[in-house]
Formats: sequence, structure tokens, C-alpha cells
Amino acid sequence: MSLLTIGAFARASRLSPKALRLYDELGLLPPAEVDPASGYRFYDPAQLDRARLVAWLRRLGMPLTRIRLVCDADEATAAREVRAFWDQVLAETAARQDLAAFLVDFLSGKATAMSGTQMNYGLRFAARSDRGLVRSRDEDCAYAGPRVLAVADGLGGKGGGDRASAIAVRAVRSLEDAGSIDDPLAALGQAVRSAAGELRALSEAEPLLEGLGTTLTALLWSGSQVALAHLGDSRAYLLRDEGMFQLTVDHTYVQSLVREGQVSAEEAQTHPQRHLLVRALDASTDPEPDLSLHAAQAGDRYLLCTDGLSCVVPAARIQAAAGEAAGPDQLADALIGLANAAGGPDNVACVIADVVAV
Repeated sequence: MSLLTIGAFARASRLSPKALRLYDELGLLPPAEVDPASGYRFYDPAQLDRARLVAWLRRLGMPLTRIRLVCDADEATAAREVRAFWDQVLAETAARQDLAAFLVDFLSGKATAMSGTQMNYGLRFAARSDRGLVRSRDEDCAYAGPRVLAVADGLGGKGGGDRASAIAVRAVRSLEDAGSIDDPLAALGQAVRSAAGELRALSEAEPLLEGLGTTLTALLWSGSQVALAHLGDSRAYLLRDEGMFQLTVDHTYVQSLVREGQVSAEEAQTHPQRHLLVRALDASTDPEPDLSLHAAQAGDRYLLCTDGLSCVVPAARIQAAAGEAAGPDQLADALIGLANAAGGPDNVACVIADVVAV
């Protein structure tokens, strides 16, 4: 059978020519031939099965980097990948469904305050910070309490990183004693702005602290809900029903490439600019944290960590350790041990909190 033009192939596969050109650039669906004079693309009809699979996976909402893994895998592995992706979608949808139901009640007057959800759960928690085996000082900071969990990874010359991370964590830690909080997201946002103000004042007082700033990932416990604030490339994970789900998106240049499909998640792990932040809590700009609200369940385990763990220890190994550790203290020690066993190239901080019925 003769080759199909890009227009004919687009109609047969239900992919637009624009999408086909993008998938060619990403190496996901290259044409069978390209006219050397005009650059016009031609496709083999045998490529339709792969093209239709790509179209179906896109309808599921699967990112392009994960689609490439599915398309290149054997059938059994591909099926497992799709199942794992859909399980993650269902877990995230269930959490949003709980939140949507609460907001409907709140906005219709059936709930009188954002903190109106009855406190049914409590936390068991642990926090650790370690210098690692290479760095001369520890610029990470971690805190865990009955209401607030936070990690921060400081940035800045002349030893300002440790001061910056401490300022950020102290600002959100102040919410432990804030009394009743009607709007936890607003409270976290205000704490982040207060931290930015302190960083700005410190930078003005000590001009040698060039590039002063920090990442910050913090959770505020509110009834059976968890409010999350995030800036930078520290991370928050939820471990639920034997799955591990990343709740945050790294604010890095490389992550923007992953999101656009220009590099895969695997390639991002070794990219030379993987540590380049595009957003952080610093002294020079107004903070723009990601703020989100999540429904909690008894049995949930939350993990916050700096990139000294997430960039050194594979996610699968972190998840395995989380399943093996009996409690937060044991897991915190195990994760620090894993980072140092992998060479300890960076400071590492982690916080673990288990949700328990009370």
C-alpha cells in the first residue's frame, strides 16, 4: 500500500497535522518518509495502530513522556502502565470529589466555615535534616508538629542558605499556635508572604547575602483536610493504598521541558540544568506559591523532602522504604540512610506524617 500524506494520515488516526508534527519532533511518531525538497511528511498505513494508541492515551489525559513509555513497551508492560496511570487518576479524582462536595456545602451555606469539618484524624510525625557526605554545612530545614509540616532547602551565598530555610520554616511553624483557622490556604499564603518580607529585610541589611532564597513545601492540617503550599523543587508525596502520588510539581526549568514533552522524565533526572529553579521563595520577587487543598484519610502517609532525597534515591526505592517502615521515625532514619548510601551529595531533609483516627 502506498504512503499516506500527513492530511490523510491525520484523518485516519484522528490526530491533527499539528499534533503529528509535534510527535515527530519528540520522536514519538516519526513519519516513514520526508520529502527532502519540501519537507512534507508521509506515513506508512502500518503506523496507524501506534497513532491511534497515542490518540486514545491523550484522551485519557496521559502526558506525552508517559505515552512514549507505553508505546515502546511490550503489551503486558504497557497494560500495567495504563492501569497504574488510571489508578493514580482515580485516587486524585476521589480526593477532588471530597473537596468539591465540601465546597458545594460551604458555598450553599450548609457548612459555616472552612474549618467546619469535624476533626476526626490526628498525625504521627517525624522530621530529619542531615548535612550529607559532601557539603560542609546543612542548609536544609525540616519541621513536623501536630498541625504543620514543612521542609525547605536554602539558597544563597556567604552562608545565607541555612538562614533563609530557617526563616521560611519558622513562618509556617507560627501557624501551630494560630488558633482556629477558617481558611487554611489563605493562612499558608500569608505565612509565605511574611517569610518573603523577612528575607527581603535580611537581604537589605546584609547585601553580601547574594541570591538569598529557599524552596518551601509545607502542609497545614485542618480537620480532615490538608492545605499545601509549595515553591521550588522540594516535594510532597501522598502514600495511599500501596500507591505513591506526587502532590507537587517541581518549579524547575527541566520540569517545564518535561511538561512540554521536550524531554522525558528519565532524561530530566540527568539533565545538566535539572537544579535550575524558575520559582522559589526569595528576597527579590513577590512569592507565587502553588496552593491546594487535599482530603485526608486514615492510613494516609505524607512525605515531604528536599531534592537531596528525591534527586538521589529513585522514587520506587522511596516507596518501597515507606512500605517497609513501621512508623514515621523509622522511615525518616531509613530515608536519610538511603540518601547517604547513594553518596550523600547534598543536604537532605524529610518529614513523614501518618494520618490516624482519633
